Order: sequence, then structure tokens, then C-alpha cells
Amino acid sequence: MFVVVEMVDTVRIPPWNFQRQLNEAVAEELNKKLANKVVYNVGLCICLYDITKLEDSYIFPGDGASHTKVHFRYVVFHPFLDEILVGKIKYCSQEGVYVTLGFFDDILIPPESLQQPAKFDEAEQVWVWEYETDEGTHDLYMDQGEEIRFRVVDELFLDTSPTGPTTDPEPPANSNTAPTAATDDSAQKKEAPYTLMASISEPGLGLLSWWSS
Repeated sequence: MFVVVEMVDTVRIPPWNFQRQLNEAVAEELNKKLANKVVYNVGLCICLYDITKLEDSYIFPGDGASHTKVHFRYVVFHPFLDEILVGKIKYCSQEGVYVTLGFFDDILIPPESLQQPAKFDEAEQVWVWEYETDEGTHDLYMDQGEEIRFRVVDELFLDTSPTGPTTDPEPPANSNTAPTAATDDSAQKKEAPYTLMASISEPGLGLLSWWSS
């Protein structure tokens, strides 16, 4: 679930931190920059593991801060494919079951990856496993807050770096059309930079309460 990743970065230390040990100042700046951030194709950064090398520091004209090239290792959340994890159901929707680990919320179990047959209960807003037995069908609800065991089957990274302004043509000055009240909802929706796709479609996976007895 957690891996140690080797990284290289140039760290800027402001003048008011010159009285501190260089290692301490560098560690603080690295954690400010990376902790709880997603690095594209790397994972969710958790905390600094250690600093392996500090190169020479430089002060450039017009900037009183020092700039140091740093080689370091960072603890990153990046589960491997097919890893089994346990989380809690955050909520359900038509798109599937969303799971949280407490520190990471972007885990989705799509409908086709649930225990089958499954249906979505519109009234309760939960997914239901229609478990078939000799005595008939029993509805097993996937309620919010329940602990769930799942397998990681895919990962999606999205580059959320800022982009330049769009080049949409401007409407004519004498246009009689009323201006739009707001941007499209889909454009406003914030995309997750790192999403895990999961599955519970095999024995032993799903709510822990299903398999406890």
C-alpha cells in the first residue's frame, strides 16, 4: 500500500531560515510542497522518509533565498494492482460504491464489479447484493460507514496542472442572446487527480459483516 520513492527537487530556503540546520529547513519545505499532494504517475505523497544527498546551495541575483538540489526518498500511497485493502463505504450512487481509507477517498467500485446480482435501491441510495440461498433471495445492503474489503484492479491518474485560457470565439457585440448565468456544471466539477478502481466480485470480498460468521 505504501512505497518509498526516490525523488530529486530544487528546494528554496528563505533567508529567515538560514539560522536553522539545512537538513531541517529542507525537510520542512519538502513536506510543505509534497505532503498530501498527488504526483502524476507516482501516487499520493504522505511524508518525507529521508534525505540522501544535498548538493551545493546557490543564491541568485535578485533573490536572497538559497536554492539547493536535494536527493530524497518520500513515503507514497500507491497500492499495487490486485492488492487487497479494507476501507469504509463513503456513499453509493448510480456510478457505484465510493470507498474511503480515511486519508484517501477516491476509490470507486463500479456496478459491474460488485457481487452479482446487484441492484441500486433508489429510496435508500445504497447498492444491494441479492444473495441467493436455498431458502430464497436475501438482500444484503451496502450501507454508508460499513467496513468493506476490496481488490484494487486499476488506477487512473489525471493531469490537473493549470492550463491556458480557452480560445472560444467571442459572441457578437450586438447579439440579443442573454449571457449564460454560470459555466457548465461538468466544467466546474473538480476532477480527482488519482482514482483507484476496485472490485468485490469474488468470494471473501465485500462487507466484512458478510463473511464474519
